[in-house]
Amino acid sequence: MTEDERRKAGIRVAALPPPVTLFPVFMLAFVPGICLLQTQADLPRAAWLWTLAGLCGLCAARLLIRFQPSFRGGAFLLALCAGWAAGYGWAAWRAESRLADELSAAWEGQDVRLSGVVASLPVRFERGVRFVLRVEQVLTPGARVPSHVWLNFYTQGWRGRDLNPYPPPRAGERHEFTVRLKRPHGRVNPHGMDYEAWLLERNLRATGYVRNDPAPVFRGVSAWPPMLSVHRLREAARDHFLQTLDGKPYGGILTALAIGDQNSIPRAQWNVFNRTGTTHLMSISGLHVTLVAMLTGWLLNWLWRRAPRLCLLLPAQRLAIVGGALAAAGYALLSGLNVPAQRATLMLLTVALALLLSRRIGLGRILLLALFGVLLLDPWAVLASGFWLSFCTVTAICWVGLHALQSEKPADDGQDKKRSLRQRLGGWFVAFMRTQWAAMLATLPLLFFFFQRFPLNSPLANLLAIPWVSFVITPLCLLAALLSGISTPLLGWTHMLLTPLMALLEYFADGPLGLPWQAPAPSLWRVALAGCGVLLLLMPRGLPGKGAALVMLLPLFLMSAPPVAPGNLRLSVLDVGQGQAALLETAEHRLLYDAGPGYGPTAADSQAQAEEGRDAGAQVILPHLAALGIARLDALVVSHRDNDHSGGMASIRAGVKVEKLVSSVPEWVEGELCRRGQNWEWDGVRFEFLYPPPDKPLKGENGDSCLLKVSVGVTPTSPGQRVLLTGDLYAREERRVLAEDPATLAAEVILVPHHGSRSSSSPPFVAAVNARWAIASVGYRNRFGHPRPEVVERYARQGARFLRTDRDGALILDVTPERVNVRRWRQEARRYWHSGDMKTED
Repeated sequence: MTEDERRKAGIRVAALPPPVTLFPVFMLAFVPGICLLQTQADLPRAAWLWTLAGLCGLCAARLLIRFQPSFRGGAFLLALCAGWAAGYGWAAWRAESRLADELSAAWEGQDVRLSGVVASLPVRFERGVRFVLRVEQVLTPGARVPSHVWLNFYTQGWRGRDLNPYPPPRAGERHEFTVRLKRPHGRVNPHGMDYEAWLLERNLRATGYVRNDPAPVFRGVSAWPPMLSVHRLREAARDHFLQTLDGKPYGGILTALAIGDQNSIPRAQWNVFNRTGTTHLMSISGLHVTLVAMLTGWLLNWLWRRAPRLCLLLPAQRLAIVGGALAAAGYALLSGLNVPAQRATLMLLTVALALLLSRRIGLGRILLLALFGVLLLDPWAVLASGFWLSFCTVTAICWVGLHALQSEKPADDGQDKKRSLRQRLGGWFVAFMRTQWAAMLATLPLLFFFFQRFPLNSPLANLLAIPWVSFVITPLCLLAALLSGISTPLLGWTHMLLTPLMALLEYFADGPLGLPWQAPAPSLWRVALAGCGVLLLLMPRGLPGKGAALVMLLPLFLMSAPPVAPGNLRLSVLDVGQGQAALLETAEHRLLYDAGPGYGPTAADSQAQAEEGRDAGAQVILPHLAALGIARLDALVVSHRDNDHSGGMASIRAGVKVEKLVSSVPEWVEGELCRRGQNWEWDGVRFEFLYPPPDKPLKGENGDSCLLKVSVGVTPTSPGQRVLLTGDLYAREERRVLAEDPATLAAEVILVPHHGSRSSSSPPFVAAVNARWAIASVGYRNRFGHPRPEVVERYARQGARFLRTDRDGALILDVTPERVNVRRWRQEARRYWHSGDMKTED
């Protein structure tokens, strides 16, 4: 019996959705498929088969619901599986093709002559510029080089002397360079930025620097592809902004709002934005792009209506739609096409196309199309916190706005005209507060997941900053960028308008509410449960059961770090590059041994490094402490003054409370000196300094390093487990310790002296320690060649397993009186993009 016959017979027929509803289901399932692929340690074989299977599944689902309407549940399930498979296969295929474009291992660290075009906006730093080079020709025979490389061009040496007389390259220029490259490699820690993923997303499959001998050669300017011309316009606008605002404190902020160059903003101002929750305003977001589209559309509509004959050729509304969408796309290009700008542009283009075709598309479907489009272009976007924060914020705002429109009582034109200005402003204010509340709630679980903090002053700071930055500062910045070739006082006026807002934000950041609400990094199930609670809170008023939302949010705020049992020790040797930092945790106490290196030009620049965040303290150690919920260190032991051990100290002391500073540097008067014989016990774990002796004059040099021994479960009847942290001791100092009492050096775990240098780890010292685990904290392809092969062999002959942070990533050692359990983070949290040659043996 057909459907018409059943209706005539009086049989009730369920309304079935049209086949087109399967595509949103497919797009929705596309997202978890991509997310799953980005958690894999290895790529699947024949990735294109997964995508093909997904597309075939979607076609089968459409056919099924078309010819067998009663099987709509099965068709929806098939569409879900098809979307998941297509997303998984698409991301795998993209990754496979991108990883194939690699630097040959044989040419790593070798001089290669290249010809290519500067394909990005050059990033300025204190010693030169960084830029993407699109390689057009490899001039060195036999060399295999990726299509895009990330290069440093140094104009100054480490000590400030002029290094390269050749002018820094500019966007769109073609040059011939001699470069020295290495394969993508970054620090791998339990928490913090994954540099290798960042490089992969940007299709940068090698990093390196330009050599000044032989000299570079300029080969002209390229205008193709068109994005090169966009980068040249961005660079010209940046030069105009920085030259006009030279000496003005907030010139970098105006530059970022105009062209998306966030590198111009000093670290101190980033700290203000972080402490007030206004960081999102410094990126060209969907609000800015939408505002540009609206203003352009309104202006075109108003001007076009002044000429009736033109309206006969093309209606003013259609011109406004097309012009607004093109202006939004142009602004997004000028900003560098970050994820929020991509999302807003795709949404606006979708809306514009629907209006031009006289089609009605719901907000949910527009958002879903934007999500699908962003991931189709960039499957690695899911690895960035900004992707999730951006889409969750927009989804929450659309959700609340839609319910507000549905619940609003319709008013006729007469009543609407009678509303006073005060009533209108009150309605706008209520709507703005509603969207602010929705955005804050929607991002709360994600803020704790990614950053483990929420600024308490964020709602008030955003209430004042969002309208001022979005509706006043940003339009003026964009107008100034368009008038870059004309001398106007516009930039000075804009800076003057920004100054009171920044003064207010700085007051908020330094005030009592400037301290954020911090918590350890939550697990995924807590974030998912809190997300359900947020969704329940954002439901329309009158929905029963909203009290359960608060219960769902509680686990997010009641997090605690993984505990350490009394009498046990957790040792975390962090991957900080060529330097050292080790966190020691007992049941109730925390000690940090060494502060990691500074990444600035000189060791004397430690305070400037801290202010700019260019050290391991800001980039590695503080994120790790925040993820563990540690806001206080009972002791900070800095073995000696060298930059690779003390470079992050200023950042650490500024970021967490340090109860006691211990070092071998007598000039640090606020701390105490380490001496042999000092010992204490925390939670059943014994700490003891074995060097330097009380009678040795200290200067904070390598030979003065604090030698710390930590004993777990050592009793007269049990040897327990012992850890030795050695700093940069030389063989001469090793002999002095051996002369005192060689038995005190026995340990199961040792951080090898001086990163495995040949000047340390003498055979008698290695034999006296007799370690089972030897750890070297070193940087990838460091210029010192640490650890030296003969030192590695020396420990191996003694029966020790040699671990190194450049190969194994961060090392987490759980030490109990009976055993030492070692976790190598590069192996435990391995992803398919991590360096393949860094795999370790089990």
